[in-house]
Formats: sequence, C-alpha cells, structure tokens
Amino acid sequence: MSTAPEPPLPSHPVLRLRLAPRSGMPRPIDGAWWPRSYDLPTELPSLLSGLPRAWGHIASVTVNGATWPTAPGRMLVFNQVVRLRRALAASAPHTVVLLAPGRGRWDLLVVPPDTTDEAAQPLMAAAASDDV
Repeated sequence: MSTAPEPPLPSHPVLRLRLAPRSGMPRPIDGAWWPRSYDLPTELPSLLSGLPRAWGHIASVTVNGATWPTAPGRMLVFNQVVRLRRALAASAPHTVVLLAPGRGRWDLLVVPPDTTDEAAQPLMAAAASDDV
C-alpha cells in the first residue's frame, strides 16, 4: 500500500508591489501596492519587508480612513514600532503614505484587493512608470 505524498505547506503569497525608478525629482506617486485584503495589521508586514533598505525604517503609515477599517494606533513590525494613521481626506482614497524620519516620504497607489489581475496590472505599471 502506498500513500500519497503530503501537499507542500502553504508559502507566503508574493508581494504585489511595483516601485517607480529612483530619481532626483519628487513624484506624486512612488509606485503601487496591491494588498490581498484591507486588514492592515495582516498586510503591512509584507509591504514593509518588500521595501528597499535605502528607504530606512518606516515609522509612520497613513491610510484613508474611509477605505481601510479601524486599525490600532501603532503596531510592532519586525521589532520596530510603526504608527498607523487614518486620514479622512477624500482627495486620496487609494493611497498609502509611508514616512521614514530623515529619509523621506513615499506615496503608493493602493490597488483595491478585489481588483482583477487584468485590471490591476496596467494600474501598477502606470504608477511605477517613468512617465508620472
């Protein structure tokens, strides 16, 4: 009697992030992030781990309060405290703002989690394009 091999353990999903090339000029959008849910405490560690080391420690993350449900005021990510802020500005409902003291600010387009792959890919490519 033979037994079927055990299925592999689930791996961590691939981070869906596209960043614009570095340049000396400020940009309105620095790339795009396509989270799998609007659960910030679940999604944030994956995002922060995928950012370039040159960005330094992201100490503050601001999301749109109308889009993202309530999250704690701060959370521990990789043994570092990250402040979570919810803005109510209607001007940027699909962005996340990342701040690293002494390093800079980066604004990422947030592609809604329920967006199809066909619709998300052009949005992410445009946000990471040199033409912004």
